[in-house]
Amino acid sequence: MKLKSFRVRIALLSALLAGTAITGFSGVTYFLFYQSKLNAIDNDIKEHLLRESLVPRPTFHWQAYEKNRASFLGNQTQNAIALLVIDANGKTIHQSQNWQIELYPESLFPNFPNSAIANPRPPQIESQLSTKPPNLEARRPSRPNPNRNRLEGNASFAIPPKLEQPANPSLERPQDGSFEVPRNLSDLVTRNISTGKWRMGTVSAPFIRIAIAVNLQVIDHEMSAVQNVFLIAVPLTLLLVMLGAWWLSGDALKPIRNITATIRRVNAKGLNQRTSIVNMDVEFVELVQVFNQMMERLERSFLQASRFSADAAHELKTPLAILQGELELALQRTETGSAMQQTISNLIDEVCRLSSITRKLLLLSLADAGRMNVQSTAFNFSQVLDELAEDIEILAPELKLKLDISPNLKVLGDRELLTQVLQNLINNAIKYNLPNGWIQILAKQKGNSLFITVSNSSKDIPAGDRDRIFERFHRADHSRNREVEGFGLGLSLSREISRAHNGNLQLDQAISGSTSFTLLLPIHPHH
Repeated sequence: MKLKSFRVRIALLSALLAGTAITGFSGVTYFLFYQSKLNAIDNDIKEHLLRESLVPRPTFHWQAYEKNRASFLGNQTQNAIALLVIDANGKTIHQSQNWQIELYPESLFPNFPNSAIANPRPPQIESQLSTKPPNLEARRPSRPNPNRNRLEGNASFAIPPKLEQPANPSLERPQDGSFEVPRNLSDLVTRNISTGKWRMGTVSAPFIRIAIAVNLQVIDHEMSAVQNVFLIAVPLTLLLVMLGAWWLSGDALKPIRNITATIRRVNAKGLNQRTSIVNMDVEFVELVQVFNQMMERLERSFLQASRFSADAAHELKTPLAILQGELELALQRTETGSAMQQTISNLIDEVCRLSSITRKLLLLSLADAGRMNVQSTAFNFSQVLDELAEDIEILAPELKLKLDISPNLKVLGDRELLTQVLQNLINNAIKYNLPNGWIQILAKQKGNSLFITVSNSSKDIPAGDRDRIFERFHRADHSRNREVEGFGLGLSLSREISRAHNGNLQLDQAISGSTSFTLLLPIHPHH
């Protein structure tokens, strides 16, 4: 479903695009940050595996190593690091309390070549395993060493038996002093077990196999802070983007609002309204120029049409008045009851009808031009209504008249024009009434307004005619026969007169079997 608000669409689209970009950037940043943490752990694991597998170490070494392992791997906690040490015979010589059986490191220990297993221990081995100074051992290398035998029997040292009798004596004392123990380091893997994800690496040496595993919860704990930053920063950023887009779209639509305000001011008196293009964005300059040009054409056409109606009505008034006078004079000279008298009488009726049309067209043209001459005076509107009610009883005695007129209703306006409005409404109520119908006139004050309602029994007005009932020359009787007098200008002129008095004339809600018009006028301020 398309949103009808342009500003809302811009704000949401901006938020969507910004959200996609920020989310993608955050995801990539989070991934890279996580990988950097993981790589740091991998490097620490590899470093310690290689270092601890360099030479054979006594058993108590691993306890000390595990005790101080937190300092080895930076900020990792001891519980997050697990150590497993296996000697060359496959015997576990050390296992951390938090070591998980599910880690199953056996599959990771690299296979070691037999030639490497037969490789002798490095020179440092002798110095570490011996309790005597190294120079003494160097002076008597082939002499049996009782102390060494006791060390071999001591369970606190993890000395592979094969290392004590190297198969290749030539490697026991390298000439260049650069002896290096062969070791195989496995790839680091992540094991997802019941206690979480563990990062594990292993190393195999001829005399030992070591496995180090780190619980990745240590990374999750650190990344949780990053997640919290993203969870706060992303919505806040999106909110700022939406507010910025809302403000920018509103500022961009400012020329449209100016054009809208100008159009609202356009009426018969305000066709000279224009919109300035000063300090306007170039994207809207053409639109405003086209609008101003359209207003110029509309003003010119309207003035020409209004001037034509006014001039035509004015020019017709005098000939029609002369024609009516000549016909009335001729009527007086004709023989009473003759055909000529009837003909002249009919001609006088048509001239009067044409004069009425001309007069109303002239008033409408003046109203369109905003030049209707309203001579405002304070008068008693209740009195005018009472006089018109008496005319109804004379013109349509068969109709039932209902009056509810508040006394002494004062109005400031043109008495003649407002009386013409009431005459139009009453004439329509008589013309379009039902046989033996009724007419009702209500007049009362509500606040600072005067409401005059003229109702009558009638046929229901079709919905299409209700919308067009105030259009000029529109008649509900589409046949336009002469059985019902009128030419479709009375209601239009009545509404223009009421608007010239800062009031209004409206057709009330449809009630079956009746028609009702309400005239709204401002009450006299000193009433």
